[in-house]
Amino acid sequence: MCLNALEPALISMGLMTPGQSIAADALAEGVSCDVALVTVGARRFCVKRPLAKLRVAAEWRAPAERSHAEVAWMKLVGGLDPDWVPMILGEDRPRHLFAMEYLPPDTHPVWKDQLAAGHTDPAFAAQLGARLVRIHGETAGREDIARDFRNGPQFHALRVDAYLLHVAAKHPDVAPVIRSMAKNLGVAHIALMQGDVSPENILCGPDGPVFLDAEAACYGDPAFDLAFCLAHLLLKAVWLPQYSDGYAVCYRALKDAYLASAAWESHAGLERRTAGFVAALLLAHIDGKAPVGYITAETDKAFVRGNAKAFLTGSLSRLTELQERWTEALSDRQM
Repeated sequence: MCLNALEPALISMGLMTPGQSIAADALAEGVSCDVALVTVGARRFCVKRPLAKLRVAAEWRAPAERSHAEVAWMKLVGGLDPDWVPMILGEDRPRHLFAMEYLPPDTHPVWKDQLAAGHTDPAFAAQLGARLVRIHGETAGREDIARDFRNGPQFHALRVDAYLLHVAAKHPDVAPVIRSMAKNLGVAHIALMQGDVSPENILCGPDGPVFLDAEAACYGDPAFDLAFCLAHLLLKAVWLPQYSDGYAVCYRALKDAYLASAAWESHAGLERRTAGFVAALLLAHIDGKAPVGYITAETDKAFVRGNAKAFLTGSLSRLTELQERWTEALSDRQM
């Protein structure tokens, strides 16, 4: 992110004045965006800009206007509790840029890094489940919020096409199941989704989980958010089997805390859809447009594919059963 592009945006947002000194350092070269740590005088903050063409091997494009959805989601959740998201400091809509509070890693480590180090805290996972279900519960059935987050084309490009339809095209044996799931997800109208509830997008703050990266935010099916995170916890056990017991405990804690407060619909329907999404996302995280970078061995990929397909065709409707079968398969594999 070059300074020549940043300066006019920061001036328009009131975050600097002409002639002030400025420095910008790339925080990460993400798949979907550029993020920079900007210093203006004694002040430091983050600036984020989405990419029109995402950094993956496959052809993957998404509207830059998704930055507006992310800002709106952050502001809405910050209204529920300001500790749950970084504070939005400004937005330059014409340039699709926004600035937000910088939360340093010494006080806000990334949950993915904590999990990779074997720090599997079920209390934190339960807190995450409680916060996620609160967001869904507060927005369920809200036509005003549905109007504000009518971001179907963005969500289709970022999630439905890239994760579900792309995988369906690669795996004809389970394509009908996945395409049906994609169709239902595309027309769901239940609550506000964050769209990317992954451990790499959650910080471990002093007061609990902090959400990042809501550019896929859309009014739709909250089961997708829960499934997105649960699928990642299952995959971590393939990556680092020595911590598999801890990941399983976090899976159950997250799931139980979420379901304990999900009051907008029956748990049977919510669990059934979530279990289906978990199975599809396991496959998508291997063969979608943005496969996880930490599962590289072909034997590991084959393990995930085989079990994901068994879940998709096995009519699983309970999240506990899915996790137990995953654990059994892991155990059998290590014998």
